[in-house]
Amino acid sequence: MLHTEQMDTLSLTFAALADPTRRAILARLAEGEAPVTELAAPFAMSLPAVSRHLKVLAKAGLVARGRDAQWRPCRLVAEPLREVAGWVEPYRPFWEESFARLDVVLEQMKKRGRKRP
Repeated sequence: MLHTEQMDTLSLTFAALADPTRRAILARLAEGEAPVTELAAPFAMSLPAVSRHLKVLAKAGLVARGRDAQWRPCRLVAEPLREVAGWVEPYRPFWEESFARLDVVLEQMKKRGRKRP
């Protein structure tokens, strides 16, 4: 059973990851630090809207903001993602078994398709 504090962390992380814009921001930050203006560039939204997304990511512990003179770079903090991976890992056998069964069905369908004139 998960500790309540860990579950709250997971809830915050999953809530932050639920939005495709925030996932795209995290993907960009996986490449390295970036200022808000650079993070906002691919999106058709205002800087304040991107800042709101960053606040959600920061609250979940996924993003940290630094300070270098006038430049305030954002960076990825991956630890909450490790917690998500740990939570998901026990489900791996289920998915692997499901994919193995699907492979068998697809192979059977291919064989049946070859027998047709």
